Amino acid sequence: MSVESYKVAAARHALTFVEPRMRLGLGTGSTASRFVELLGAEVRAGLQVLCVPTSEETRALAAKLGIPLTTLDETPLLDLTIDGADELDGELRLIKGGGGALLREKIVATASDRMIVIADVSKKVDKLGSFPLPVEVVRFGVTATRNMIEMLAADSGCNGEVTLRLGRDGNPFITDGGNYIFDCAFGQIDDPESLDEALKFIPGVVENGLFLGIADAAVIGGPEGVSVIEARYGENQEAV
Repeated sequence: MSVESYKVAAARHALTFVEPRMRLGLGTGSTASRFVELLGAEVRAGLQVLCVPTSEETRALAAKLGIPLTTLDETPLLDLTIDGADELDGELRLIKGGGGALLREKIVATASDRMIVIADVSKKVDKLGSFPLPVEVVRFGVTATRNMIEMLAADSGCNGEVTLRLGRDGNPFITDGGNYIFDCAFGQIDDPESLDEALKFIPGVVENGLFLGIADAAVIGGPEGVSVIEARYGENQEAV
């Protein structure tokens, strides 16, 4: 079995949460794209859904597969979002944004009654932070914003290199919203909530890749099959 097969297994299991005529948010990234591909096959077989993609990349894939699409302005309340994660811990706290779509992903997820994360087992960690935290920022005053990120993150116990993300052409990566992304190599994040609050104080920060208290369940594919972790906020998480 391979990581790719774990991704597909998680994506396939996530289809069991989808019901006819649901309004769905479609995530971005390698695992989320597997779900979109499987959903497209179900749509061709007769499943009726209406979907909001979280990126132009996902929109293009879903349109190619014939999945009915809408926008969050036309359909502001969604039943369910299925998306991937770069990291998740036992409390279903996430780091997202490796694909550059963290802002739209967070908007869509919070507009949904439920968010389900799909991932292979390598994304499950004891503590967040091995994956650099993406922080989306406006282009104006980008150096001042980086300085503020470094300073306030340090106040929250997080230190590390804050690097402007570059595209394949060597120029700064531009998000679908027209912004830049800093990738913050903080290492282990002992207090994600404190860091999240600190980053929200910075005017130039549009959003950060910490998804806290948003995911309702995680579907994780691994060598022993698929496991599901349900969120019990304020309680211990339970695997089923």
